[in-house]
Amino acid sequence: MRRFAPHNEASFIITIMDITNILGFAAASLTTLAFLPQVIQVWRSRSTKDISLPMLVTFIAGITLWFIYGLRVNAAPIIIANAITLILNLAILRFKLKHG
Repeated sequence: MRRFAPHNEASFIITIMDITNILGFAAASLTTLAFLPQVIQVWRSRSTKDISLPMLVTFIAGITLWFIYGLRVNAAPIIIANAITLILNLAILRFKLKHG
């Protein structure tokens, strides 16, 4: 088993920050990509009858707040993931309002 031995405290902090960002981007990618099949299904079927409008609006509000939070704390994984998730869910909302 290989042990991590940083040269100095600064390199250890940078390494921890890199790992933290990698985890953030991995989590962001998975949670964002999770909505892609739903968007594709809605696009193909033109049906959103099984999607709750109050849930969707509440979720979009939450995503918007996470996006703003990410901007405030300058956290790229939060900003990017929530921007993409917001776009995907606004597309679903558009179909929901247009096609019911």
